[in-house]
Amino acid sequence: MRVPLALGAWLLGIALAWMAALPPEGGVWALVDAQGAASGAWMLRQHALYLSGLWSIGLMSLVMVLALRLPLLERPLGGMDQVYRLHKWAGIGAGITAIAHWAAKESSGWIKDLWGSAGRPARDALVPWLADGRHLAKDLGEWAFYLLLGMLLFTLWQRLLPYRRWRIVHRAMPVLYLLLAFHAAVLTPLAFWVQPLGLLLGALLALGSLAALWSLAGRIGRGRRHAARVHAVRALGEDGAAPLEVICAMPPTWPGHRAGQFVFARFDRAEGAHPFTIASAPGALGHSADGEPLLRLVIKPLGDYTRSLHQRLRAGQGVRIEGPYGHFDGRARAGREQLWVAGGVGVTPFLALLEARQPGATAQGAPVQMHYCTRDTRNDALLPRLRALCERAQPPVRLTVHGEAQGQRLAPQDLRPATAGPVDLWFCGPRGLGQALRRHTRRMGRWRLRQESFAMR
Repeated sequence: MRVPLALGAWLLGIALAWMAALPPEGGVWALVDAQGAASGAWMLRQHALYLSGLWSIGLMSLVMVLALRLPLLERPLGGMDQVYRLHKWAGIGAGITAIAHWAAKESSGWIKDLWGSAGRPARDALVPWLADGRHLAKDLGEWAFYLLLGMLLFTLWQRLLPYRRWRIVHRAMPVLYLLLAFHAAVLTPLAFWVQPLGLLLGALLALGSLAALWSLAGRIGRGRRHAARVHAVRALGEDGAAPLEVICAMPPTWPGHRAGQFVFARFDRAEGAHPFTIASAPGALGHSADGEPLLRLVIKPLGDYTRSLHQRLRAGQGVRIEGPYGHFDGRARAGREQLWVAGGVGVTPFLALLEARQPGATAQGAPVQMHYCTRDTRNDALLPRLRALCERAQPPVRLTVHGEAQGQRLAPQDLRPATAGPVDLWFCGPRGLGQALRRHTRRMGRWRLRQESFAMR
């Protein structure tokens, strides 16, 4: 819920600043007056042109700032996965409002064909020292718009472009933003710049441009990168679809992590970094012979890249770890019952949370009901470990396993808390099950869903 609220508040703030900058006579009248002048239609076009443009560049600025992976944004949004979710939807919104901006610009021809040019407002004055760049700004803005649409299409229709190629295309976003920022700075009317709207727009363009330059310099996440090495690798099963367990030996710079957090791991420079949950509690694996703290990643072979890792990874090779990130800590507020639901490889953060509840650990919390959804209980390599951890967990965790092959598929109605009070539902797993749980929690009223989302694209 935080992401829609943040996105709505962002758009509302820009709209209010724009409304405050409108002249008193800047309303919308009848599209065509008694004399046949289309004053109202031209004014409506102008309002749509400016508001859609402000929204688009405002959302693009938000996209650039969110791409910096700033830790200070994690807590208000609920974790870095939610920061990326807002990043994605802000990018989609920027594309949609850019289409609206382009349509408002092109509507001048339609209005002229229908009613003529009578009543068309005079061209707005621009900042004098930028006015000479009007035509260049228009051309750059148009080409940047087409590129933005292409990037939006590649993002929404993921089959068009494999992740590796999409990542290369996506790295052009900072350049695209700088072109659009130039377009906005030049073509924003002078009257807007002397209003509070001008201060807001100037701040957005400055922050977005700095973020774009920071990204182009390769500085994103640099302060949280650690040169680790692969300590051990083993497949958790016999077939090619079995998860891969990767134990990483961390350097002295590693600050430690909390159970439930994730990292960006880069095993291959060409492929780039991918997010993986840390499937071990702090200190649960001890240290290597050289005194390096160890952590576990469990990687499910879901795509071309992850399917090839069991052939590529060897003990001793380097891996760059960035993080830790996330707030999927499984903690409930006082008076709220906890339910945990994991699906497939989505069990990995819960493995870390369960390790933190083992005898001798210092985990705090309340008893938990946990539901684990798997394709086949007979061939699930993670299930024995999950059962053993739940049996020893303190505070206790009561486990229910749902095997699809055994006809035990989980339905949201199967979640039955011990009391009628408020419930915190923690979920990590397939998108379809997550959507069903979200609809269920809305119907239940006093339930809250906390979902780990790795939709970084």
